[in-house]
Amino acid sequence: MTNDRELALELDRLVFHSWSAQSKRPTFAPAGGSGSWLWDHDGERYLDFSSQMVNVNIGHAHPRIVAAIAEQAAVLPTVAPSAANLARGRAAEAILRHAPAGMAQVFFTNGGADAIENAIRMARLHTGRDKVVSTYRSYHGNTGAAITATGDWRRIPNEYARGHVHVFGPFLYRSEFDASTAEEECRRALRHLERVIEAEGASSVAAILLETIPGTAGILVPPPGYLAGVREIADRHGIVLILDEVMAGFGRAGGWFAFDVVDDGAARPDLVTFAKGVNSGYVPVGGVIISEEIAATFADRVFPGGLTYSGHPLAAASIVASISAMEDERIVEHAAQIGAEVIGPALHELADRHPMIGEVRGAGVFWALDLVSDPETREPVAPSVVAAIKAACLERRLLVFTADNRVHVVPPCVVTADEVATALAILDDVLAAVAAA
Repeated sequence: MTNDRELALELDRLVFHSWSAQSKRPTFAPAGGSGSWLWDHDGERYLDFSSQMVNVNIGHAHPRIVAAIAEQAAVLPTVAPSAANLARGRAAEAILRHAPAGMAQVFFTNGGADAIENAIRMARLHTGRDKVVSTYRSYHGNTGAAITATGDWRRIPNEYARGHVHVFGPFLYRSEFDASTAEEECRRALRHLERVIEAEGASSVAAILLETIPGTAGILVPPPGYLAGVREIADRHGIVLILDEVMAGFGRAGGWFAFDVVDDGAARPDLVTFAKGVNSGYVPVGGVIISEEIAATFADRVFPGGLTYSGHPLAAASIVASISAMEDERIVEHAAQIGAEVIGPALHELADRHPMIGEVRGAGVFWALDLVSDPETREPVAPSVVAAIKAACLERRLLVFTADNRVHVVPPCVVTADEVATALAILDDVLAAVAAA
């Protein structure tokens, strides 16, 4: 008799996986979870320091969200987006409760990529301009405009959208600007951005699109003053500022939004995209938070965009429950505290013991270890090294998120100090073993 794990892996051969060569199949088949833990069909427990796709912010199977989805399913499991729906309205109200002053409405999508698509559409229609400026070290999703706005390698085989321009954002550890201080990096990155906008023709630029803290690109916390400087450039040239909070929002960086943490909220966006942590992915959902000025553009003008499942009531109910639970349980505050007092200091101690760790970056429960083969030259480790680290962690029942030459330490916002200690002890052993191999 085939057990459930074997059956799951056998049936998985019928599934076409994203970002994968299809001959390389998953070996891990989780059966359930709670908080920061998952377990497989044999009952083996795994500590989830990946939050899956850096989205399970509130942890696995939070009872309030599970109950809210079930209750909504029993009452009204689906409804057209053209109708008024109480769950949808309450979800928008809950999101706007934590948005900056001057934000008026929420447009719901199925996820982060189509949130980016629609934010770009709004910016172009609002300004009457076409071009979108984004950074090379970024990821915005895998739909037409979103993947073209992306800066990393995934953009190159998928460039079908028009009007996209890329710049280098600030990243002092691997500076493109020969900077030696955060102040220099900030100033030169802002000058570079403005010069590209001028060279492209500022009157042709609809939007500057930035991940507030670039996530998959390496958790690149911008230097003080950068986002405020971008806001000033956008204002001076009449450009819409879109901040992508799909990964960094809803507690991940230790604030309701990452722009609350970076520059003390000085860089008020015109549009905010979200997904992932808004309901921890329990039901697919994303959206765009829209400023009063841009919302007014479409008061009497039809917005030419929409989705069958926009504001799906099951997703809306999960958002309301998630935000309410995060408020009541002070989960965002916990993420900020455990990042500052436990995760950050522990990662810096780990770096002191392992020359392979070139830099530690992050905030809240959003951290990256930049791994190098030579601390002096900062040469990134080979992909095989990162693959070996990930495999060794999995063998020890620790799930980690890796990208390029980095290990990202991104547990749920509800992670405990004891769980952090357990995970980093495993990572400590694995780094030592891989370095000695």
